[in-house]
Amino acid sequence: MENAKSMPAISDLIRMGMGVPLMLLMMLGMMIVPMPSLGLDALFTFNISLSMIVLLAVIYTRRPLEFAVFPTVLLLATLLRLALNVASTRVVLLDGHTGTDAAGKVIEAFGEFVIGGNYAVGLVVFGILVIINFVVVTKGAGRVSEVSARFTLDAMPGKQMAIDADLNAGLIGQEEAQVRRHEIIQEADFYGSMDGASKFVRGDAIAGILILFINIIGGLAIGIAQHDMLFAEAVRNYTLLTIGDGLVAQIPSLVLSTATAIIVTRVSSSQDMGGQILGQLFDDPRVLIVTASILGLLGIIPGMPNLAFLTLATVFGGSAYLMIQKRHRLQIEAAVEPETPPEPTPEIKELGWDDVVPVDTLGLEVGYRLIPLVDKNQGGQLMGRIKGIRKKLTQDLGFLIPSVHIRDNLELSPNTYRITLLGNTVGEADIHPDRELAINPGQVYGTLQGIPGKDPAFGLDATWIEISQREHAQTMGYTVVDPSTVVATHLSHIIASHGYELLGREEVQQLLDNVAKVAPKLVEGIVPDILPLGVVVKVLQSLLDEGIPIRDMRRIVETLADEGSRSQDPAVLTSQVRIALGRSIVQQINGIAPELAVITLDPSLEQLLLESVRTAGSGGLGLEPGLAENMFSSLGEATQRQEMNGLPAVLLVSAMIRPVLARLIKGSIPALKVLSYNEIPDDKQIKIVATVGGQQTPALA
Repeated sequence: MENAKSMPAISDLIRMGMGVPLMLLMMLGMMIVPMPSLGLDALFTFNISLSMIVLLAVIYTRRPLEFAVFPTVLLLATLLRLALNVASTRVVLLDGHTGTDAAGKVIEAFGEFVIGGNYAVGLVVFGILVIINFVVVTKGAGRVSEVSARFTLDAMPGKQMAIDADLNAGLIGQEEAQVRRHEIIQEADFYGSMDGASKFVRGDAIAGILILFINIIGGLAIGIAQHDMLFAEAVRNYTLLTIGDGLVAQIPSLVLSTATAIIVTRVSSSQDMGGQILGQLFDDPRVLIVTASILGLLGIIPGMPNLAFLTLATVFGGSAYLMIQKRHRLQIEAAVEPETPPEPTPEIKELGWDDVVPVDTLGLEVGYRLIPLVDKNQGGQLMGRIKGIRKKLTQDLGFLIPSVHIRDNLELSPNTYRITLLGNTVGEADIHPDRELAINPGQVYGTLQGIPGKDPAFGLDATWIEISQREHAQTMGYTVVDPSTVVATHLSHIIASHGYELLGREEVQQLLDNVAKVAPKLVEGIVPDILPLGVVVKVLQSLLDEGIPIRDMRRIVETLADEGSRSQDPAVLTSQVRIALGRSIVQQINGIAPELAVITLDPSLEQLLLESVRTAGSGGLGLEPGLAENMFSSLGEATQRQEMNGLPAVLLVSAMIRPVLARLIKGSIPALKVLSYNEIPDDKQIKIVATVGGQQTPALA
């Protein structure tokens, strides 16, 4: 009963995080307190079992990160083995004169049975094990760990940018992005820890060599000087005990070194290591055929071990034959199609209005080589990513993005896709479905071998590389994306840029109905009593055209209801709505920073633009070509300086000239946002970083 009651208490200690501290205390006790031979036998057996468990766990792990605790386990196993070496050394030196069973049955068995009681053979076997462990396995694993850690750290920026690109394109959500970022951090921590853990294994191998010589020399000195043993007897006893102790420690050490080498050379896969080896090493029957032929030729040479060579040649040849037959049978089954009765000739019907095919609001046409990207049966992921794009843009822009009609177009080149909006082509590009696109974000550390190209969405320089070059490209600073992501990002950019064209009367009426569900009195009477529906549509389209979401429909409707009785001009109403949404507009540009850096116009130039707008109306600016050219050139330079400083570029002007300047600047300097003085919130500080005149742009402090 007492034992039964104590077991839950021990498990409770382990759950409370006391397992590892207790293990460390046991190790210290082994180093300080003398242990009986029976305890050494149990602990040596446990050490061998632990090393085998760790090796098998590594073999059956599909991804290295699934065994992220491996560096800590390796350290604890190494400390356990060293503590056992200290405990066994004490017993060997104290009681070695009594016989080869002084340190327990496990050490005696390794000294007597494994090496036949011959200490000379034992020294040779021990030396070979040390060479294999220290020179081959440990050194190679340490080098692989070092290189993996460096490459993993170098590739982190590229992987982070790829996650941000997928998040911005709507391909993944915030939760999945956080999971991926956490995996990248875990991967860097794991390979960094493995780089250090490999040094433990290397030091353990060196310690094994030193302990061997210390035990032999110390044992001979104690046996001859203190116990009056004959030299031959002392050599036999202490050498066999030392070699048995060394073998008991080196074999688990070699097993753990092998586990270390396996886990740092693993590639993430859906299969364990056995499945990967069978799938990649013996997948091609030609490998077995050539091997069987070579073994067969060696087997018929006189003087060679004919039976062994010919037997293996027969096994490999038979395996290759069975693989070929299986593939041939699968091909026949795939080629045979069930006979279907001939379909009756369809009756030709008279044409009707149902035969008039409406124009797709959004369309994606693909060449025949890109069909696998959109076919779920062939593993295509583009359909799911497009759904993610629609969901994210619907949340960002504030209205429901229509479905994207996808179809194949044999008139396109095999690798070409085309994006259409209301039946018109708005984007087209060529991609390579069997490669990945390495995008140069602006700062990379070398060039890549591949097919030069451009990022279709933003026009950045890029290279289509082999899939095997992905990790190498990320290490050099490139952002690497697959073909589906390229198409999805391009589609997302086009939808965001042309969102105002997707918003029509039906969508606006639906938005008003949604507002009426929570604020019925607000919407009541605004359409058509105060404003026609067409005017509301034009206001919302103007906001979207200038990159302003219409999520805050309640504030927009309130402003239209207040200002609609004074004016029904869409431009005037848009300006008033922008003032109401000023805080959201500034926050979208500059975040929650208390200070906004702005570019202003010289007072004389701004006065000239005001007079020009009054004269020419809202249609344009009546400026001299030279003056306009100098102004836009200065604005471009000021914008470039702001971007180099990592700050948004904002031009602050009076409300009357803002719409005209915004329309002209949108095409020439898209990064420059034009705001009016009325749109800046009262609690926002303004810092003028440049003043643009007709001839020059003096920078201000």
